[in-house]
Amino acid sequence: MRASRLLTLLLLLQNRGRMTAQQLAAELEVSVRTVYRDVDALAAAGIPLYGAAGHAGGYRLVDGYRTRLTGLTGEEAQAAFLAALPGAAAQLGLGEALATAQLKLHAALPAEPRAHAGRIRERFLLDAPGWYGDADRAPHPHLGEVAGAVWERRALLLRYRRWRAPEEIERRVEPYGLVLKAGRWYLVAGGAAGPRTYRVDQILSLRRLDEEFTAPDGFDLPAHWRAHLADFRARLHTGEALVRVTAEGARRLGVIPSGEGGWTQARVPIESVEHAHGEFLRLGAEIEVLSPPELRDRIAATVRTLAARYQD
Repeated sequence: MRASRLLTLLLLLQNRGRMTAQQLAAELEVSVRTVYRDVDALAAAGIPLYGAAGHAGGYRLVDGYRTRLTGLTGEEAQAAFLAALPGAAAQLGLGEALATAQLKLHAALPAEPRAHAGRIRERFLLDAPGWYGDADRAPHPHLGEVAGAVWERRALLLRYRRWRAPEEIERRVEPYGLVLKAGRWYLVAGGAAGPRTYRVDQILSLRRLDEEFTAPDGFDLPAHWRAHLADFRARLHTGEALVRVTAEGARRLGVIPSGEGGWTQARVPIESVEHAHGEFLRLGAEIEVLSPPELRDRIAATVRTLAARYQD
C-alpha cells in the first residue's frame, strides 16, 4: 500500500509541478505528517525532489526529471476503460485505481499531448445520469458482487423483484456483462430462456455458485444491448388514446395545438393502459381522455378517489 502511495505522490509532482504538503495530503487522503515521511523516503531512494518554505513553497521535482514507472496494473487497466465515467468506476470499487491509472497515463504522454489532455479534463465533463433519477444514492449493495461474478465468470442464484406476477422470482443466471444506462445498472445474464436483462437495484438477494460458465460463442455485449433497446422501443407504444387537451396540455404532451386557443383533440400513442394512466394523471386538468373506455374509466375512478380523500 505504501509503495503505491509513494508512486502516486511521485506522479502527482511530475504531472502538476509544485504542490504543498497540505495539497498532497488531500490528494492521497493521508496526514501531512505521512506526506513528510513519504517525501523523505523518496529523497532517500534518490528521487531528485526538493522543498521550499514560505508562501510560494512546496515540493517539486528537479526540472527535466521524469519517472518511467508508468506501467498499469490489471485493476488500473480495467479502470482506465471507465475514465469517462468516474462515478461508475467508484461504484464498482475502482475509483482509486482509476485515479492512479489516469496519473500514469498522463505521466507517460509527451509534453504537448499531456497539456492537451489537461485542457480537455478542465473544460469538458460527462455527467450521464438524469436530473431526477436515483443516481446520487449509494450504489446498490449487490453491485460489487455482481461485478465480481461478471469478471470471474461465476454463476449466480438471484432472488429478483419484477413488475409482473409473480413479483418475486428465483433464478440461476450466468452473468455476461453489466450496462450503465441513465444512472442505473443492468445485468445481462444467460439462463434457460437465453439472455435476459435484470435491473441490479431490483435484486433482493444473491448467492454466488461454485460454477464457472463460458459465454456463448459470438456473444457481443454492445450488440446485444443495441438489440435489446430496439426491441424495447418497438414494444414501447402498442396502443393509442384519443384525448382532448388544453394549450398547456398540448405543449406538455408534444401535440400540435389547434390554434384556436381552446381545446385540441388528438390521438397519441400509449404503451399500455397502466402506463398511460400514470402519465396522463400528471397533466391534471389539462387533459381529458375520450378513449379507450377502460383508460377513461380508470382515470375517472382515480379522480373520484382523490376527490373523496381531499374533501373536508
